[in-house]
Amino acid sequence: MSIKIPNSPEADPSVLQIWGGAPLKGHVRISGAKNSALVLIVAALLCSEDCRLRNVPALVDVTLMGEILLSLGVKITQTGDVLDINATTIGKSQAPYELVSQLRASFFAIGPLLARLGAACVPLPGGCTIGARPVALHVRGLQLMGADVQIEHGMVNAYIKGNRKRLKGAKIYLDYPSVGATETLMMAATLADGETIIENAAQEPEVVDLANFCNAMGAKIQGAGTNTIVICGVPQLHTADYAIIPDRVEAATFLIAGAITYSELTVSPVIPDHLTAAIAKLRDIGAQVVTDSPDCLRIIPGSSLRGTDIETLPYPGFPTDMQAQFMALLSLSEGNSLVSETVFENRLRHVPELNRMGADIRVKNNHAIIRGVPMLSGAPVVATDLRASAALVLAGLAAQGKTTIQGLHHLDRGYEQLENKLLKVGAKLQRLPQSQANISPVSAINSDALIPS
Repeated sequence: MSIKIPNSPEADPSVLQIWGGAPLKGHVRISGAKNSALVLIVAALLCSEDCRLRNVPALVDVTLMGEILLSLGVKITQTGDVLDINATTIGKSQAPYELVSQLRASFFAIGPLLARLGAACVPLPGGCTIGARPVALHVRGLQLMGADVQIEHGMVNAYIKGNRKRLKGAKIYLDYPSVGATETLMMAATLADGETIIENAAQEPEVVDLANFCNAMGAKIQGAGTNTIVICGVPQLHTADYAIIPDRVEAATFLIAGAITYSELTVSPVIPDHLTAAIAKLRDIGAQVVTDSPDCLRIIPGSSLRGTDIETLPYPGFPTDMQAQFMALLSLSEGNSLVSETVFENRLRHVPELNRMGADIRVKNNHAIIRGVPMLSGAPVVATDLRASAALVLAGLAAQGKTTIQGLHHLDRGYEQLENKLLKVGAKLQRLPQSQANISPVSAINSDALIPS
């Protein structure tokens, strides 16, 4: 079954118009985690039998990842949020540039391809323009496992050296706890000969989800969720039926939607432990977050919002993927706030767009100094990356008047049916073609906002 790629944003641009000030009320169903879904789809390449993934979100990035697997000769069938993947036969080891260049996570295929086929050729990755995300950690780890890796003309070529048919176990220390490098090397190690130890590993819930999926297929992985992961390689993996964890970033985004509109919302299913940092900051700002059931959270807004400081860090620290959304909330919080972005060096591009709506935010290096204002005003704005788009939606929900958001291809990469979910809880918004919105072209506002991501 072929998966249809959506039209490009340039071919069929649309905008989201939001009339702010509407109170929200009700329940929001949280979709499967985007960042888990992408890597679990890639991990299915490790298995020479059928695999079934459940709770797969309907996102542009997921569609692209499906297309990449199809291009490698893998069979995929999709029914609702269930994806059946058969990688019994992988027809080729080279992923197509035109797809990989649009999706950062597709680079992770190098690990499973190398483990299964002994060779892989993958273009250097693309994705949101939020900063450099080097693959040096991936490459060094694969080299320690016995791979010869060369980077030429934008392509990463890897193959197992000598007469070996399998990668070999190795002790790998990551200079930085990179999620992508941890996941790539963990997947490669599942089929390696011997034991692999990854030290200073990323501890994100998505890493744990990947380990649990691999273990469901017969891998032997211990320590996921800690900074040391031990993988004992096995000759092959078997079929598995696995449900993806809920999206913690989507859940936190909707909790902020409640706080910024002074509305009570419930979100489920969630894993509250995955949201510890976000919940703590919401409470600092003045909202209550209560647990209605083990997988359901409710936000109760306070009488006022107050500023706080945020520093993004690897998990279990505050997630960089929530920085922009919290900045929208802090722009309406009393007093001064400081947001320090330590993960990506180019992830404050939403600041000019929030300022366009009346926020008072100054940027110095990787710090944003926010002085809370009493109100925001609707304005035409441009989403510059995935999480920035969510921040502008949140700001639009709270602003007076109409906000028109361009660059929705970013939003569609990571939020499943966001506007429909907001409509169901009372938001006033609509998506329509840009030609009907009576606004200036995107290029007049932000010439680089249409870089594919």
